[in-house]
Amino acid sequence: MVQRQLPKIPELMELMQFRRPEWDATKRRLEGALTIADLRRVAKRRTPKAAFDYTDGAAEGEVSLARARQAFEDVEFHPDILRPAEHVDTSVEVLGGRSALPFGIAPTGFTRLMQTEGEVAGAGAAGAAGIPFTLSTLGTTSIEGVRAANPEGRNWFQLYVMRDREISYGLVKRAAAAGFDTLMFTVDTPIAGARLRDKRNGFSIPPQLTLGTIVNAIPRRWWWVDFLTTPKLEFASLTTTGGTVGELLNAAMDPTIGYEDLEVIRSMWPGKIVVKGVQNVADSVRLIDLGVDGIVLSNHGGRQLDRAPVPFRLLPEVVREVGADATVMVDTGIMNGADIVASMALGASFTLIGRAYLYGLMAGGRRGVDRTIQILRAEIERTMTLLGVSSFAELEPRHVTQLQRLTPVSGVTAPSPAAAMRI
Repeated sequence: MVQRQLPKIPELMELMQFRRPEWDATKRRLEGALTIADLRRVAKRRTPKAAFDYTDGAAEGEVSLARARQAFEDVEFHPDILRPAEHVDTSVEVLGGRSALPFGIAPTGFTRLMQTEGEVAGAGAAGAAGIPFTLSTLGTTSIEGVRAANPEGRNWFQLYVMRDREISYGLVKRAAAAGFDTLMFTVDTPIAGARLRDKRNGFSIPPQLTLGTIVNAIPRRWWWVDFLTTPKLEFASLTTTGGTVGELLNAAMDPTIGYEDLEVIRSMWPGKIVVKGVQNVADSVRLIDLGVDGIVLSNHGGRQLDRAPVPFRLLPEVVREVGADATVMVDTGIMNGADIVASMALGASFTLIGRAYLYGLMAGGRRGVDRTIQILRAEIERTMTLLGVSSFAELEPRHVTQLQRLTPVSGVTAPSPAAAMRI
């Protein structure tokens, strides 16, 4: 029998340690966020619906985005035992320079609409973490403004080829003059995808007030205070705005761009050039044969062609064909450091995060972006340690299995005209 006694106050005091209250509300929220999904929940509470849905949503039925995230969830890891990995090196060499982590911040448009610090917060956080930051053509901070926010770090520029080619050429020259070291030539946006959440919300630039937006803004008044008391949005390329995001994109983008445009831009750009939006093996091979420095396997975060290929699933085959000759990067659907480790194991040279960064931005501005990077760093280090690898050089395809939910149907032929008429 256990001998019972009255509680002793000194022993109780040893067992009960009261946490000091945190009076900084932003710090309290961010410390309570342990995953990117937690940051997303905070962001949703603090951001008006139209701005949040623009970030969170994708095209049409959002099938591509759901499949991309499911593909990462369907990863099975194969750890090695008795392989100490006490000190993990998370750094990589990418496009002629070092990155302290195997991911950078992807280009995102209209970023200051999510939170007023926008690209300045992203570039500053990236510079502090030692990772690249990518400014979008449709960013809401100028090229020079990003350079000022991240003067010593690596800045990349994502280029859309506009209907007015001189606008694009001018942006290329400005980015080069500002010391940006890599250009992302983006090819998956000849027109805007059908982003139905934006249409249903009436999302426009600048935001249009309706009874619904006013009601939705009441519990999010600080977002509006920030928006209305900070400088007017400054776009990296657009000189005029007005209309839905889709209307702005369609007015600016040119569906006729081709390989000749890539050659022109390449001749103008002094640094590294990568093509973003590659979605099949044949295009990957052709681009590498043309001498580009790298490719980004991407379906634009599921925001363009719905039901497009999942970049993570495409990765192993592309790496087999071109991986020895080029930098192969991947984005879309990354919500955990384990997703990044899995991509690196299957041959990716680097990865890019978009929504994960924006969730942190909406949750807490610059400190929220720092928290995003902190969360992903910890998840990467923990996953590598549990796999028994100390560096990405030790990481191999054998460490990962992609479990299959969707497999292509083989041996199916189109029905004859007569059979089609009977169907």
